[in-house]
Amino acid sequence: MNVAPPKILVVDDTHANLVAMRRLLADSGATLVEASSGNEALTQCLDQKFALILLDVNMPDMDGFEVAQLLGEAEQLRDTPIIFVTAAYADDINRLKAYHSGAVDYIAKPINDAILKSKVRVFLELYAARMQLQQALDELAERNEQLKVEIAERGRAEAKVRHQATHDMLTGLPNRVLFHDRLQRAMHRATRQDNGFALALLDIDGFKAVNDTFGHPAGDALLKSVSERLRHDLRATDTVARLGGDEFALILEDLTELPLLLQHCQRICDLLTEPCPLQGRHGEAVVHVSASIGIALWCSKAGSDEESLIQAADRALYQAKESGKNRYVLADAAQSP
Repeated sequence: MNVAPPKILVVDDTHANLVAMRRLLADSGATLVEASSGNEALTQCLDQKFALILLDVNMPDMDGFEVAQLLGEAEQLRDTPIIFVTAAYADDINRLKAYHSGAVDYIAKPINDAILKSKVRVFLELYAARMQLQQALDELAERNEQLKVEIAERGRAEAKVRHQATHDMLTGLPNRVLFHDRLQRAMHRATRQDNGFALALLDIDGFKAVNDTFGHPAGDALLKSVSERLRHDLRATDTVARLGGDEFALILEDLTELPLLLQHCQRICDLLTEPCPLQGRHGEAVVHVSASIGIALWCSKAGSDEESLIQAADRALYQAKESGKNRYVLADAAQSP
């Protein structure tokens, strides 16, 4: 990367002095900018960035002290080092005045070439070091921003992987893995709160016929439609999961009154019998399916396990299908875990 050479502003109202400075600093490695008055110096400082200002003290209209004071009041200029250049007869009081005005150094006229070059070299080296530090800080800040972006992207990727590992790819519902986790959590909550909940296993009646008649894409569309209906019907405390194929599971919590639970399951049956428009292999079609549901109640006092509850709901589901489908069956006392 090409870096522009640093700039030095030389301020003097005498043209011969400007020419002399130009000659002395020709090999300094810096670009010299000249100003013949205080006002011109201020204008140059607002337009350009300088590594150093060589400022003559004795100038008409606005002397070097006033220029230095005004530069110090501007936030973007106050860090620019100023070397005052003045006649040899200047006393210590004027030197103190110069330092109080913002000067960092002082050179007496007539100028000693070696002293001038030495001081200028020191300040140019300090400027170069400051620029390198600023560049390093800028690069570090840029890298930090890149790291933030990378961390955010990695977080999104990890979240996506975790979601894919626990959710069904087709419907977006919790899969079998997350279903078992939710079921365990429901059992633990019910134990702590000393109450029960219901597990419902659901099969879609007529799903195979839709697949055979209209094709697998239509079957997938039907599964998505059923999933959306189940998702929108359930409460925030409930869980609906797809276990595979046309098998779904519902964990119904906070339904302590049996009539309300049965009404809820009947509403699900009614919901899934509503016509479902699909895009089949031969164009648009409207299919009619229904649901068979097996329900098992879990009670914290019974001391049953997860597998027993699932088996009870599965036996009740089998009875619902054997009894003509499009209905729910509640596991009786002999079946319940």
